[in-house]
Amino acid sequence: MHTYVPDNGCGGGAAPETSTTLLRNMAEDPPHARWTEFARRYRPMMEAYMAARFPGVDADDAIQETLISLVKAMPRYRYSPNETGHFRNYLTGILRHKALQMIEESRKTAARGGLPCEAAAARDGDDDAERDLWRQSVMETALSQILSDDAIQERTKEAFRRTALDGEPPESVAASLGVTRNAVDQMKSRVMAKLKKLAGDLEAAALPEPRDGH
Repeated sequence: MHTYVPDNGCGGGAAPETSTTLLRNMAEDPPHARWTEFARRYRPMMEAYMAARFPGVDADDAIQETLISLVKAMPRYRYSPNETGHFRNYLTGILRHKALQMIEESRKTAARGGLPCEAAAARDGDDDAERDLWRQSVMETALSQILSDDAIQERTKEAFRRTALDGEPPESVAASLGVTRNAVDQMKSRVMAKLKKLAGDLEAAALPEPRDGH
């Protein structure tokens, strides 16, 4: 992340894997290789999806079952830029299926015991609403990762946070940071570009559609 000074503002260190690279590498070494990184990236989005669509279902259980299904599916994964079926659709499809299974099992258990079923039904939602929900959670996840990225200078993040998120006038931010208005604009622009790239990377990853069910 460049600022107004010659230092590029990002520090050293290797560039993080893109989502498609991460998924391809996971497929090549499916047992344990990169699941921690995968969960770090995608669990917040899965939690947001569950909270919005299945608020009464145990999100931890549904997500755990989804990850188990993904472990089984990864050996069949072959990345292709032209592959149909975005990863968002693939992942939320499995997650939805697991949540509905849990609701159905709860209903059956309640029926066998002669008790009223307290399982939460899914909230109504169309494809557009679900897509918007996912994109919002993607952006929130990307923003959280950007703001916690030690490779980005704190002053750069502060300038971005105060102007882009808090709506503070850039002149005020520039004065308090001891830099020019143009420098603040550059900091904001560069963080925004990094944010959009990260969000796009999370959104654009693709997997083939399920072949053998969930």
